[in-house]
This record gives sequence, structure tokens and C-alpha cells, in this order.
Amino acid sequence: MEKPAKSAPSPCKAVCVMNTETGFCVGCYRTIEEIGGWTVMSHERRLEVLDNVRERRIADGQPPD
Repeated sequence: MEKPAKSAPSPCKAVCVMNTETGFCVGCYRTIEEIGGWTVMSHERRLEVLDNVRERRIADGQPPD
């Protein structure tokens, strides 16, 4: 039996509004490309995106979640 694929949790907050100045979603801090590609990203790429999201939140004065 195959092991299930690893899955990083989506950072989606169901706010889904893009900040035109930063290019990031105001809820999850992902770019439109990161949001659109999430379902086909490898586990490793998702972890990279999550690291970027954490850095973006901190830079914006938000808790890293």
C-alpha cells in the first residue's frame, strides 16, 4: 500500500482580497500565483511558500501565525 502524500496546510483565511500595493492576499499573504498553484505544488514548494508567508506577515507587523 502506498503512503499518502505529505500535505502542508493551506494558509487560506477565506478573506481572498488582493492588496494591489504588495501583490499579496490580505488574508493569507500569498501571491495570486501561489494561491492558484497551491493544489499542484509539491510538499517542498508549499513549505517554501509557507516560509515566505511567515516572513511577509512579520514584515507587515502581523503575528507569524
